[in-house]
Amino acid sequence: MISQYKELKDLRNRIVLISGGSSGLGKEMAYEVARKGAIVVICARQMDKLLEVKETCQRLSGRLAYAMECDVSDPVQIEQMVETVESSIGSIDVLINNAGFGLMENALTFDMNIAEKMIRVNLLGLIYMTQNVALNMANRKCGVIVNIASVAGKIATPKSAIYSATKFGVLGYSNALRLELKPLGIKVMTVNPGPIDTNFFKIADKKGEYLKNIGSMLMNPSHVAQIVVKNISTSRREINLPYYMEIAHLGYTIFPKMGDLLAGTVFNKK
Repeated sequence: MISQYKELKDLRNRIVLISGGSSGLGKEMAYEVARKGAIVVICARQMDKLLEVKETCQRLSGRLAYAMECDVSDPVQIEQMVETVESSIGSIDVLINNAGFGLMENALTFDMNIAEKMIRVNLLGLIYMTQNVALNMANRKCGVIVNIASVAGKIATPKSAIYSATKFGVLGYSNALRLELKPLGIKVMTVNPGPIDTNFFKIADKKGEYLKNIGSMLMNPSHVAQIVVKNISTSRREINLPYYMEIAHLGYTIFPKMGDLLAGTVFNKK
């Protein structure tokens, strides 16, 4: 099994599928795997942006790259897209589930239509995508699945109830999935980033207050992408960024009452 993971240390000519690959962290991860010589397949809803990323990936890798229009909230589109990739491009070696969005609003007044959409994109879409890809990986006894979750899936704060629920779900699903797929030679890794300097906040933080309060804490998406891609070939099961969040989560687990106090006051920047 370890030798199967080692086969992916060299990403040259490996097919890497990234959802939400048209912007932000998804785009930067696409560029990073392209630099490693991978055959990049990116999917999202906005084809114009996807095509721009695709062209850059081809320049970086010197190989063909592919842009696939897909709404991950639609299981039919996911199934059709994965089937097209597997039959027309080749076997998917690495899946990076990155698509998702958030919205900072009070739980009691949250628009439930948006809540259902968020759950369908952030959690159910990831599950559908994973199942479709992992079935093929299981037949080959090899593959890597990277699920982009969030620090909000480890430590919840006010005005993030729905978003945190989706990311807690991603972590629970990933932890069980890891155990199920390990005997099949498939690695599952979760990534829990804190705030990243991307367009995510144009939707999530409409008032702009959160960004003003945490401006100095924003992580560079390119740097995060480098860390994620570097660990695709390792045995690492989880990445928490910035790294001090691992200590914060440990403290929250050991001292939950103090954790609630800090999460509702000191760490509440919304």
